[in-house]
Amino acid sequence: MKSLFKTVGTMFTSDKAELATASVHAPHTNIAIKTPVIAPQVIDASAGVGYLTGQLLVATPVIDTGCFQKSVIYVFAHSETGAMGIIINQPLELVNYASLLEDAQLPPESGDKQLSVYFGGPMERARGFVIHSSEYKRDFTLMHHGDIAITASTAILQEMAAGDGPAKAALIVGYAGWTAGQLEAEIEQNSWITVPATPELVFGTENDLKWATASQSLGIDMAFFSTTVGHA
Repeated sequence: MKSLFKTVGTMFTSDKAELATASVHAPHTNIAIKTPVIAPQVIDASAGVGYLTGQLLVATPVIDTGCFQKSVIYVFAHSETGAMGIIINQPLELVNYASLLEDAQLPPESGDKQLSVYFGGPMERARGFVIHSSEYKRDFTLMHHGDIAITASTAILQEMAAGDGPAKAALIVGYAGWTAGQLEAEIEQNSWITVPATPELVFGTENDLKWATASQSLGIDMAFFSTTVGHA
């Protein structure tokens, strides 16, 4: 599993500008998914913040195979040029966070706290993000929306190791992405429902319960979800 990525030092960007203008051109993965993966593109941060930014995508039974099946995705970028998000309910149990810090020559975290590591999606699985509570905000914070933020700089790991990081956080490896209009089309096709992201759903819910809990927050029982009727 360790071969999934190189080291923390190469997973993270040096600052938020690097990701905002980065070309998305990861090779095809061997993960079979029903929903098409992002094609090569650039997510243009200057295009503005779309209505899906800061929302959770909850996969419906329309997606019945692959890594997006029963996934919950936090959307951290959405505009007319496309969308990017990270899966928050697929932990990588065999990845040791302490060994990642050691490989990257970063100091170990103070205390006994171990940061959870998640598979964030099939794109650029050598890229890392930290999703965290929003009381922690720095110049290098990539995205800050309500009570949740995203940082893609090793500086956050250094501050966490020193005991100065966010109160709640998780390390994400890889991400999911969509070309312009692709995600909106998938929502219209009932592949996803959208749910407001809350710290309780993101950080305070067991991983195996996030999918059902997120959908039930809108009063939707996925066991009775129709794959033919549209939704708002």
